[in-house]
Amino acid sequence: MVKLNKIYTKTGDDGTTGLVDGSRIAKNHPRMAAIGDIDELNSTLGVAICEIADEALVKTLRIIQNDLFDLGADLATPAEADDDFEPSEMVLRIVPSQVDRLEQEIDTVNERLDPLTSFILPGGSKAAATIHLARATARRAEREAVSAAQEMAINPQALAYVNRLSDYLFVLARALNDGGKADILWVPGASR
Repeated sequence: MVKLNKIYTKTGDDGTTGLVDGSRIAKNHPRMAAIGDIDELNSTLGVAICEIADEALVKTLRIIQNDLFDLGADLATPAEADDDFEPSEMVLRIVPSQVDRLEQEIDTVNERLDPLTSFILPGGSKAAATIHLARATARRAEREAVSAAQEMAINPQALAYVNRLSDYLFVLARALNDGGKADILWVPGASR
């Protein structure tokens, strides 16, 4: 369990931050950009949850928020290229079952939606709009994680998780728009 008695340490005043293994990197390092975007995504989900009354859905989103903290810890744990990315008592890693759970959620939600006939614009209900914002944030977090993975070893399951999460948030936004009936459809060239 984490215990924080003092919020400021002054150790980051030089523009660096600590990783799980005690090493320090620049706050603008690609690893930290990915971690920061995951944190922003988690915060965006927190705002979205404020707009959702369905307790079961809130519970699912809280599980995802917890997973995002695991994902941040995973990204903050340096690895070697030949690492198997297995979790341990001291190392948090995203595991296949977390990705599988998201896939099951996507399938469950998507079964109840009408097929898409057009791309959709973010919006509709306030709840759906906030989930669309979280989806776009997830896509940015994924881009940053992929950028980091081009420079260092990153857990492939972490990349898969954030990719599936954006898919889940897309179908969830549609579900929150009356099962897709209140989706706002893109009309190509409509404003010409």
